[in-house]
Amino acid sequence: MVSPGPQSVRIPAALVQAIVEHARAEYPNEACGVIVGSAPPAEGGEPLRWEPCRNAAASPYRYEIDPDDLLRLTLATEGAGEEFWAIVHSHVASPARPSPTDIGLAFYPDALYVLVSLASEPPEVRAWGIRDAEVH
Repeated sequence: MVSPGPQSVRIPAALVQAIVEHARAEYPNEACGVIVGSAPPAEGGEPLRWEPCRNAAASPYRYEIDPDDLLRLTLATEGAGEEFWAIVHSHVASPARPSPTDIGLAFYPDALYVLVSLASEPPEVRAWGIRDAEVH
């Protein structure tokens, strides 16, 4: 099976810092949001900006991007010819690896899944491709 996306990506330090700050601000619940990009990572797209979202689940164990936030971002990115480059969320007490729940809820196969772990200092930030329940 071909890996969905590049073997590695670079996210500008300012975006990573903003994502980590959002994760810390939402603690003890998981934080979530979207990195908007110029095109999907597998097509060479670059990350453009971080869009923090509300976690409708308000839980330390799972996340659900608020439906109003998701609709707003979907319309804005489609209208601008942009893409969801990455779906981002935090883990408050576990490593920055997709959980079985994360894998089952990976509905954007062309996007990366960026996880931030607050279980370590400094926080661990890793990107994953998830397609057809396979993690790369």
